[in-house]
Parts: sequence; structure tokens; C-alpha cells
Amino acid sequence: MLAASLASALSRRGVHYGWIVIATAFFSSLVMAGAVGLPGAFIIPLSKEFGWDTAQISSAMAVRLALFGLMGPFSAALIEKYGARNIMFCAQALVFAGLGGSLAMTSLWQLFLFWGLMIGFGTGLTALVLVAIISTRWFTEKRGLVVGILTAAVATGQLVFLPFASMLIESYGWRLALVPSLVAIALAALGVLLLLAERPSSVGLRAYGEKADAPLQPAPAAPAGNPVMRAFGALGEASRIPAFWLLAGSFFICGLSTNGLVQTHFIPFCVDYGLQAVAAASVLAMMGVFDFAGTIASGYLSDRVDSRKLLFWYYGLRGLSLIWLPFSTFTVYGLSVFAIFYGLDWIATVPPTVKLAGSVFGREKAGLVFGWIFASHQIGAAIAALGGGLSKTYLLTYAPAFWVAGAACLLAAAFSLMIGRRSGGAQTAAAAA
Repeated sequence: MLAASLASALSRRGVHYGWIVIATAFFSSLVMAGAVGLPGAFIIPLSKEFGWDTAQISSAMAVRLALFGLMGPFSAALIEKYGARNIMFCAQALVFAGLGGSLAMTSLWQLFLFWGLMIGFGTGLTALVLVAIISTRWFTEKRGLVVGILTAAVATGQLVFLPFASMLIESYGWRLALVPSLVAIALAALGVLLLLAERPSSVGLRAYGEKADAPLQPAPAAPAGNPVMRAFGALGEASRIPAFWLLAGSFFICGLSTNGLVQTHFIPFCVDYGLQAVAAASVLAMMGVFDFAGTIASGYLSDRVDSRKLLFWYYGLRGLSLIWLPFSTFTVYGLSVFAIFYGLDWIATVPPTVKLAGSVFGREKAGLVFGWIFASHQIGAAIAALGGGLSKTYLLTYAPAFWVAGAACLLAAAFSLMIGRRSGGAQTAAAAA
């Protein structure tokens, strides 16, 4: 196996193979997230070509975002049973088929099939649950930093491809704009097949940061039973702990205020105010750059600062920026300020949320429980995607959707400070400290 040989060669040079696994997962997460984010640039050209209104297209986007999250807990159970490598490859094949099939679509039901169901299922098989599983398996030290790096890939991938896609759409049409993503997904699948190892023990190593004299931990046997029932069992256990509902509720609002609203509707919102689609996509790409830095910094801080306080500031500042956006006049200066301020906070909430979930529910159940927390995130995203489309179609403006999301973020900031202050949260409070 190439991974074992490479791990041995790198180990002799003092490099842990966990960093190769992270690099492989980073590239895969980046291009898969790009498949989630791309449709935001396609609302206008699809409407022009097929005559579908914003609410109809947004409905398919909502299905995609909901499945992106709802598959999370089942993805964690499937990864435990069949392995991360196999599930990641299957997910990449499904997304590739969805993007490729959409090149020939002519009807609205095909948009739901290819971009709603296939891309939703495929991206949902990995998503942020993979971040929690890989970081927990491969790293004892610097886990918060690793979570920040992989989360940045998921968040940034949803934004950085948009300017290039928008330019291709304007010059060559929306179909050709899908080709770079198809090529990138094929390369990511090849990397997963060649380089991804399941666990440190698979290549004769200990997790990064474990003591040199610690015994090698053999891979546990695949869980018996139905993965779906195992996922629901984890939900039943977690739902008895108040911290779960606070984390899930705040993450619901996180989805409501990020990829469901801004990623999906920001470009047409800017176009309504006279900005060109390519320029609006460039603002989103700027957000992606600042998000990359902000999320990694958040991972670093989550190893050192009370995670509840981090979440309070992240949600509070995001809420204020969303409330202010419709008043920015959509000038280059105003949008640049928004891109920097909002971008640093795009998905900076993930590292402290993963940290709190792992501390409350333990290493072995962290992936499954975080899968359900992430599912709530994407339900919020789906509601925002649909709600933004309805606001535009029936109220003729996106502004109310942004104001509602901003107010909800202020509520999430209050939720964050409550984690660990009721029964069942003692572990959370200790971990946060």
C-alpha cells in the first residue's frame, strides 16, 4: 500500500503521516464544498435559460443544503462501519455524476435530481463530520488547529470557486463552468484512493502527540448492527443532555446565516443593487480568503480560550454585520468592509463547537453526535435558502431575510453562554475552561 510505504519514509525524516492525511482530506473537502457553493452563481443564468423563478431554483438549493447536513450522522455511522476511504470515494463519485448529469438537464425535476438529491447526498456523506472523525483519530495534540484547517477547506471551498465560475458563465455559458469542478473532483478521488489511511495504526503509527512509549491502538472492530439505527441511538442519548440542544440550536442559526443565505443569495442580492455578478462573486471569494484565516485562527484559539466565549463573539459580530449589510449601499468600500468583517467569522464557529461536542460526548461518540449538530446547521441553511427565494419572489427584495438572520445570530450568542450552566453540562464547562 502506497500510504504505508510513504508513512514509513516520512517517519524516518521526522514527519508524521497525519499531515498527509490532512492534506488529502483538505483538497477533497475543498473541491466537494465547491460543488455545494457553485449553484449560487447559477441562479440568474438558469432563470434566463429555462424561465424558472428564484423560488423554484432556491427550492432545489434548499434540498441540497438540507441533505448536505442530514446525511451527517448517518455518514459518521457509515464511516465507522465501512471506512473513511470507501465512503469518501463513493461520495466523490456521486457528486461527479450529479454535476455531469446536470450538463444535459432541461426540466426542473432534473435540477432537483442532480443538484438537489445527488449533490446533496454526495457532499453530505463527508462534509464537516469527516473533519471531526479524522482530527480525532489522527491528532491528540494540535487537534483544534487541525479542525480549523479542515473546516476552512469546507467553508472556503464554497466561496473561492465562484468568481472563476461567474467569468466562465458570462463568457462560455453555465455548462462549461462546471467542467473545472468535474476535473478537480476526479483528482481528489484519485488522491483518496492512493493516500488516505484509516487510522495511525493502519500505517504503524501512533496519533500525533501521543507519547512514544504508548502502545499502538489497534483499529476497533466495525460496529455491529445497522448504521442508521446506530445514528439514531446516538441522537437518543445526546438529546437527554441540555448542552446538545444548545449546540444544535446555535448551529441551526449558524447555517441560517451563512451558506443557506449568503452563499445562495448574495450574488443576486448584489445584482439587484446594480453590481455585476462577477464583482459580487469576487466579494464572496474575498470572504473565503478571510474565512480561511479566521477559521484557522479560531481553531488555534479553541485550544486556549473558553469555547463558549468564542461562540458568543462570533455569533454576535456576525449578526451585526448581516443587519448592517442592506444599509451598506453596496459600494466597493461597503462590501469590502462587510467581506472582511463577515468573512473572518464565516465558519469560525466550527472549531469551538467541535471542541465542546467532543468534550461533552467523548472521543468515540463525537463524530456521531456532531453529525446531528451539523444536521441542524444544514436545516437552518435550507430554510434560509428557501426563505430568501420566497422573500425575493413575493416581497421583491432580499433585505428582510438578511435582517431575520442577523437577529437570530444575536439569539445564538446568548445560547452560547448558556452551554454548561445547566444539568448535564458539567463536562462542558470543564472542557471549555
